[in-house]
Amino acid sequence: MDTATLLSQSSNQLSKALQELSSGSSITSPADNSAGLAVSMNLVAQEDDNTAASNNIADAVSFNQTQDGYLTQVTSALDRMSELAVQSQDVTLSSSDLSLNQQEFSTLAAYVNNVSTEDFNGVSLFNGTNLTVTVGSSTADTFTMNGIDLTGTTFTSLKTASVATATGAAAALGTVQTAISQIGIDSASLGSNEETLNNYSGQLATLNNNLAAANSQIVDVNVASESTAYAKENILVQTGTAMLAQANALPENALKLIENA
Repeated sequence: MDTATLLSQSSNQLSKALQELSSGSSITSPADNSAGLAVSMNLVAQEDDNTAASNNIADAVSFNQTQDGYLTQVTSALDRMSELAVQSQDVTLSSSDLSLNQQEFSTLAAYVNNVSTEDFNGVSLFNGTNLTVTVGSSTADTFTMNGIDLTGTTFTSLKTASVATATGAAAALGTVQTAISQIGIDSASLGSNEETLNNYSGQLATLNNNLAAANSQIVDVNVASESTAYAKENILVQTGTAMLAQANALPENALKLIENA
Protein backbone atom coordinates (compact mmCIF):
# COMPACT_ATOMS: atom_id res chain seq x y z
CA MET A 1 0.00 0.00 0.00
CA ASP A 2 1.51 3.35 -1.03
CA THR A 3 2.23 6.24 1.32
CA ALA A 4 -0.63 8.41 0.01
CA THR A 5 -3.19 5.68 0.71
CA LEU A 6 -1.83 5.08 4.21
CA LEU A 7 -1.90 8.81 4.88
CA SER A 8 -5.51 9.02 3.72
CA GLN A 9 -6.56 6.14 6.00
CA SER A 10 -4.72 7.62 9.00
CA SER A 11 -6.32 11.01 8.34
CA ASN A 12 -9.79 9.43 8.28
CA GLN A 13 -9.13 7.55 11.53
CA LEU A 14 -7.73 10.71 13.11
CA SER A 15 -10.82 12.67 12.11
CA LYS A 16 -13.12 9.94 13.49
CA ALA A 17 -11.27 9.82 16.83
CA LEU A 18 -11.46 13.61 17.07
CA GLN A 19 -15.21 13.60 16.36
CA GLU A 20 -15.83 10.97 19.04
CA LEU A 21 -13.73 12.81 21.63
CA SER A 22 -15.33 16.18 20.91
CA SER A 23 -18.91 14.81 20.85
CA GLY A 24 -18.50 12.31 23.69
CA SER A 25 -20.32 9.73 21.57
CA SER A 26 -18.90 6.61 19.98
CA ILE A 27 -21.61 6.80 17.29
CA THR A 28 -21.07 9.89 15.17
CA SER A 29 -22.89 8.48 12.14
CA PRO A 30 -25.22 5.51 11.52
CA ALA A 31 -22.37 3.71 9.76
CA ASP A 32 -20.42 3.53 13.03
CA ASN A 33 -22.92 1.15 14.68
CA SER A 34 -26.31 0.95 13.00
CA ALA A 35 -27.71 -1.75 15.31
CA GLY A 36 -26.44 0.04 18.40
CA LEU A 37 -27.92 3.30 17.17
CA ALA A 38 -31.36 1.69 16.79
CA VAL A 39 -31.21 0.28 20.33
CA SER A 40 -30.01 3.63 21.67
CA MET A 41 -32.88 5.49 20.01
CA ASN A 42 -35.40 3.11 21.61
CA LEU A 43 -33.80 3.56 25.02
CA VAL A 44 -33.86 7.35 24.68
CA ALA A 45 -37.52 7.25 23.61
CA GLN A 46 -38.38 5.20 26.71
CA GLU A 47 -36.51 7.70 28.88
CA ASP A 48 -38.44 10.59 27.32
CA ASP A 49 -41.78 8.82 27.88
CA ASN A 50 -40.88 8.09 31.49
CA THR A 51 -39.83 11.70 32.02
CA ALA A 52 -43.21 12.86 30.70
CA ALA A 53 -44.95 10.42 33.08
CA SER A 54 -42.82 11.75 35.95
CA ASN A 55 -44.02 15.25 35.11
CA ASN A 56 -47.62 13.99 35.17
CA ILE A 57 -47.03 12.54 38.62
CA ALA A 58 -45.41 15.74 39.89
CA ASP A 59 -48.42 17.75 38.74
CA ALA A 60 -50.81 15.26 40.36
CA VAL A 61 -48.85 15.51 43.63
CA SER A 62 -49.10 19.30 43.45
CA PHE A 63 -52.86 18.91 42.91
CA ASN A 64 -53.10 16.70 46.02
CA GLN A 65 -50.99 19.06 48.10
CA THR A 66 -53.22 21.97 47.08
CA GLN A 67 -56.27 20.00 48.17
CA ASP A 68 -54.57 19.16 51.44
CA GLY A 69 -53.75 22.82 52.09
CA TYR A 70 -57.37 23.84 51.58
CA LEU A 71 -58.67 21.00 53.76
CA THR A 72 -56.37 22.13 56.57
CA GLN A 73 -58.06 25.53 56.46
CA VAL A 74 -61.51 23.97 56.22
CA THR A 75 -60.74 21.81 59.26
CA SER A 76 -59.74 24.92 61.19
CA ALA A 77 -63.02 26.58 60.22
CA LEU A 78 -65.06 23.53 61.22
CA ASP A 79 -63.30 23.29 64.57
CA ARG A 80 -64.26 26.88 65.33
CA MET A 81 -67.83 26.21 64.17
CA SER A 82 -68.00 23.23 66.50
CA GLU A 83 -66.75 25.41 69.36
CA LEU A 84 -69.41 28.01 68.56
CA ALA A 85 -72.15 25.35 68.50
CA VAL A 86 -71.18 24.15 71.97
CA GLN A 87 -70.77 27.67 73.28
CA SER A 88 -74.20 28.67 71.99
CA GLN A 89 -75.79 26.04 74.24
CA ASP A 90 -74.67 28.03 77.28
CA VAL A 91 -77.90 29.07 79.05
CA THR A 92 -76.27 32.24 80.38
CA LEU A 93 -75.76 33.74 76.90
CA SER A 94 -77.98 36.60 75.87
CA SER A 95 -79.74 36.82 72.53
CA SER A 96 -77.12 39.40 71.51
CA ASP A 97 -74.35 36.93 72.31
CA LEU A 98 -76.09 34.22 70.30
CA SER A 99 -76.52 36.63 67.39
CA LEU A 100 -72.77 37.32 67.33
CA ASN A 101 -72.05 33.58 67.43
CA GLN A 102 -74.46 33.05 64.55
CA GLN A 103 -72.77 35.77 62.53
CA GLU A 104 -69.36 34.14 62.90
CA PHE A 105 -70.79 30.67 62.32
CA SER A 106 -72.45 31.76 59.06
CA THR A 107 -69.26 33.45 57.84
CA LEU A 108 -67.27 30.27 58.43
CA ALA A 109 -69.95 28.14 56.73
CA ALA A 110 -69.81 30.43 53.69
CA TYR A 111 -66.03 30.03 53.61
CA VAL A 112 -66.29 26.24 53.62
CA ASN A 113 -68.77 26.30 50.76
CA ASN A 114 -66.65 28.77 48.78
CA VAL A 115 -63.69 26.40 49.02
CA SER A 116 -65.77 23.78 47.21
CA THR A 117 -65.64 25.94 44.06
CA GLU A 118 -61.83 26.23 43.94
CA ASP A 119 -59.85 24.73 41.06
CA PHE A 120 -56.26 23.87 40.07
CA ASN A 121 -55.37 25.05 36.57
CA GLY A 122 -59.05 24.89 35.63
CA VAL A 123 -59.62 21.43 37.17
CA SER A 124 -62.04 21.36 40.10
CA LEU A 125 -60.41 20.46 43.40
CA PHE A 126 -63.51 19.44 45.29
CA ASN A 127 -66.34 18.30 43.01
CA GLY A 128 -65.72 14.63 43.87
CA THR A 129 -64.48 13.55 40.42
CA ASN A 130 -61.90 10.74 40.38
CA LEU A 131 -58.85 11.67 38.28
CA THR A 132 -56.77 9.12 36.36
CA VAL A 133 -53.04 9.84 36.20
CA THR A 134 -50.74 8.29 33.57
CA VAL A 135 -47.79 7.00 35.59
CA GLY A 136 -45.83 5.11 32.90
CA SER A 137 -45.09 4.80 29.21
CA SER A 138 -47.78 2.13 28.70
CA THR A 139 -51.43 3.07 28.31
CA ALA A 140 -52.16 0.58 31.09
CA ASP A 141 -49.88 2.41 33.52
CA THR A 142 -52.46 4.56 35.29
CA PHE A 143 -53.47 5.41 38.83
CA THR A 144 -56.86 6.78 39.82
CA MET A 145 -56.92 9.41 42.54
CA ASN A 146 -60.03 9.39 44.70
CA GLY A 147 -61.98 12.60 44.35
CA ILE A 148 -62.80 14.88 47.29
CA ASP A 149 -66.38 16.19 47.39
CA LEU A 150 -67.20 19.34 49.32
CA THR A 151 -70.36 19.97 47.30
CA GLY A 152 -72.58 17.33 48.95
CA THR A 153 -75.17 17.83 51.66
CA THR A 154 -72.61 17.06 54.38
CA PHE A 155 -71.11 20.48 53.72
CA THR A 156 -73.93 22.46 52.07
CA SER A 157 -76.15 21.85 55.11
CA LEU A 158 -73.73 23.95 57.13
CA LYS A 159 -75.17 27.04 55.44
CA THR A 160 -78.63 26.40 56.92
CA ALA A 161 -77.44 25.33 60.38
CA SER A 162 -78.10 27.84 63.14
CA VAL A 163 -76.56 28.55 66.53
CA ALA A 164 -78.92 31.44 67.25
CA THR A 165 -80.74 29.26 69.80
CA ALA A 166 -79.61 26.53 72.16
CA THR A 167 -81.78 23.97 70.38
CA GLY A 168 -80.50 24.98 66.98
CA ALA A 169 -76.94 24.93 68.29
CA ALA A 170 -77.32 21.32 69.41
CA ALA A 171 -78.46 20.30 65.93
CA ALA A 172 -75.73 22.40 64.31
CA LEU A 173 -73.11 20.64 66.42
CA GLY A 174 -74.13 17.29 64.95
CA THR A 175 -73.94 18.72 61.43
CA VAL A 176 -70.47 20.15 62.01
CA GLN A 177 -69.19 16.93 63.61
CA THR A 178 -70.37 14.95 60.58
CA ALA A 179 -68.45 17.34 58.32
CA ILE A 180 -65.33 17.05 60.48
CA SER A 181 -65.49 13.26 60.27
CA GLN A 182 -65.77 13.43 56.48
CA ILE A 183 -62.78 15.77 56.28
CA GLY A 184 -60.79 13.19 58.25
CA ILE A 185 -61.71 10.50 55.72
CA ASP A 186 -60.86 12.82 52.82
CA SER A 187 -57.49 13.74 54.31
CA ALA A 188 -56.61 10.07 54.71
CA SER A 189 -57.55 9.51 51.07
CA LEU A 190 -55.28 12.36 49.99
CA GLY A 191 -52.41 10.90 51.98
CA SER A 192 -52.92 7.55 50.28
CA ASN A 193 -53.00 9.22 46.86
CA GLU A 194 -49.77 11.10 47.47
CA GLU A 195 -47.98 8.08 48.91
CA THR A 196 -48.85 5.96 45.88
CA LEU A 197 -47.86 8.70 43.44
CA ASN A 198 -44.49 9.11 45.16
CA ASN A 199 -43.94 5.36 44.87
CA TYR A 200 -44.59 5.52 41.13
CA SER A 201 -42.26 8.51 40.84
CA GLY A 202 -39.46 6.61 42.57
CA GLN A 203 -40.08 3.62 40.31
CA LEU A 204 -39.74 5.76 37.18
CA ALA A 205 -36.57 7.40 38.50
CA THR A 206 -34.99 3.98 39.05
CA LEU A 207 -36.06 2.81 35.60
CA ASN A 208 -34.69 5.92 33.90
CA ASN A 209 -31.37 5.60 35.71
CA ASN A 210 -31.02 2.06 34.39
CA LEU A 211 -32.08 3.05 30.88
CA ALA A 212 -29.52 5.85 30.89
CA ALA A 213 -26.82 3.45 32.06
CA ALA A 214 -27.70 0.95 29.32
CA ASN A 215 -27.64 3.68 26.69
CA SER A 216 -24.31 4.92 28.03
CA GLN A 217 -22.77 1.50 27.40
CA ILE A 218 -23.76 1.82 23.74
CA VAL A 219 -23.03 5.42 22.85
CA ASP A 220 -20.56 6.89 25.33
CA VAL A 221 -17.04 7.15 24.02
CA ASN A 222 -14.18 5.39 25.81
CA VAL A 223 -12.02 8.44 26.39
CA ALA A 224 -8.88 6.48 27.28
CA SER A 225 -8.92 4.24 24.20
CA GLU A 226 -9.97 7.02 21.83
CA SER A 227 -7.28 9.34 23.21
CA THR A 228 -4.72 6.62 22.55
CA ALA A 229 -6.13 6.08 19.05
CA TYR A 230 -6.04 9.83 18.41
CA ALA A 231 -2.40 10.09 19.48
CA LYS A 232 -1.47 7.09 17.34
CA GLU A 233 -3.23 8.32 14.20
CA ASN A 234 -1.85 11.83 14.73
CA ILE A 235 1.70 10.45 14.73
CA LEU A 236 0.97 8.39 11.63
CA VAL A 237 -0.48 11.40 9.82
CA GLN A 238 2.52 13.55 10.70
CA THR A 239 4.94 10.79 9.68
CA GLY A 240 3.03 10.06 6.47
CA THR A 241 2.90 13.72 5.58
CA ALA A 242 6.64 14.05 6.09
CA MET A 243 7.33 10.90 4.05
CA LEU A 244 5.03 12.02 1.25
CA ALA A 245 6.69 15.43 1.17
CA GLN A 246 10.08 13.76 1.01
CA ALA A 247 8.95 11.41 -1.74
CA ASN A 248 7.59 14.34 -3.75
CA ALA A 249 10.89 16.16 -3.34
CA LEU A 250 13.00 13.28 -4.72
CA PRO A 251 12.28 13.88 -8.45
CA GLU A 252 12.99 17.57 -8.03
CA ASN A 253 16.29 16.86 -6.28
CA ALA A 254 17.26 14.31 -8.94
CA LEU A 255 16.48 16.86 -11.66
CA LYS A 256 18.70 19.44 -9.96
CA LEU A 257 21.54 16.90 -9.78
CA ILE A 258 21.20 16.19 -13.53
CA GLU A 259 21.15 19.89 -14.35
CA ASN A 260 24.29 20.50 -12.28
CA ALA A 261 26.15 17.49 -13.73
